[in-house]
Amino acid sequence: MDIAPTASAAPQSPPPKGPSGKDSATRPGDRIFLGLSRGSGITLLVIMAAIAVFLTWRTLVALAENEGNFLTTFEWSANADPPVFGIAVLAYGTIVSSIIAMVLAVPVAVGIALFISHYAPRRVATPLAYVVDLLAAVPSIIYGLWGALFLVPHLTGLYEWFDQFLGWTGVLSYDGGAPRSLFTVGILLAIMILPIVTNVSREVFKQSPKMQEEAALALGATRWEVVRMAVLPFGRSGVISASMLGLGRALGETMAVATVLSPSFLINVSLLNPGGGTFAQNIAAGFKEAGDIGRDALIASGLVLFVITLLVNGAARLIIARRKEYSGANA
Repeated sequence: MDIAPTASAAPQSPPPKGPSGKDSATRPGDRIFLGLSRGSGITLLVIMAAIAVFLTWRTLVALAENEGNFLTTFEWSANADPPVFGIAVLAYGTIVSSIIAMVLAVPVAVGIALFISHYAPRRVATPLAYVVDLLAAVPSIIYGLWGALFLVPHLTGLYEWFDQFLGWTGVLSYDGGAPRSLFTVGILLAIMILPIVTNVSREVFKQSPKMQEEAALALGATRWEVVRMAVLPFGRSGVISASMLGLGRALGETMAVATVLSPSFLINVSLLNPGGGTFAQNIAAGFKEAGDIGRDALIASGLVLFVITLLVNGAARLIIARRKEYSGANA
């Protein structure tokens, strides 16, 4: 009787081994690292959840006593009897000043990052990169003092120029006085977030595939064409991430804004006239004198800022997820 040959089982590759010859999946070091990484992630989620629960609880207490509409009221009298407060002015000031900062800072930061990584000679790029790194380490209060003592007095001429040529728009009209406005805040925030966006963008641009750059140069492309076709598409996700980091600092900046802004619970059409406020500035200015309900009201505004920050970071993650081909390992 003929016996059909049975197919032999395919040989299985042995599990990967580490330098010591042990199975990498069972090495104590790997298990410890896995446990620490997992524990760190869980701890972070627990802390975030605890912050959200605390803010929500105190917000509900404040809203139960509020006699105004929390979202639309143009008043902040949380210590009055009865308390009346709303975040309309604070939300407007926070978002507008952050947008101004991003519009001014991101193009300049990307230009500086490209100059350092692809244009400047090494003897110029290295010290310039050090200077940018040092700017990122300057405390916020130093920026605030510089803004109040130097920036604000020197912006009058610029504001008058805006009023002369663009005042007809209403958005850039200027009534005189000290330029302690949301536009001033936006300029100061742009200077503050510039080092962050520049540093991250520079590191991303330096990881761009060198083979693609050299191939483009070999085909006769100019330096700008190489940057446009090879460097910028590769670093787009990194620039978005850097911009979101800068936006996070702009949204939550406190002392610098409180130093240069003349706050009021009034929304001006013109960005050059004093008025407005931000969440962080209002919390810093009013927390010390606030009563029980006043503190809860400030915490409620902090919850709104917390939610805005989460939404911004979530939107950034969605944008980056659309470009899954980006990976630092591909460099």
